[in-house]
Amino acid sequence: MDRLTEQKTGTTSLTGATTDSDTRIVRIKSEDLLQQQRELEIDHHGRIYRLRLTQLNKLILTA
Repeated sequence: MDRLTEQKTGTTSLTGATTDSDTRIVRIKSEDLLQQQRELEIDHHGRIYRLRLTQLNKLILTA
């Protein structure tokens, strides 16, 4: 299965894509990241960010 097909079908929760410069990009499904929660906190170098799922099923990241 090629990369494009894998990304379209979502057959894996983590998939590697490459850009023009061959830099690998990891794709994580939001469902896997949120784990059935509507909100999570991300610690980035000591600063806390909040990722929230809205009522319209969109993601908001705030510091």
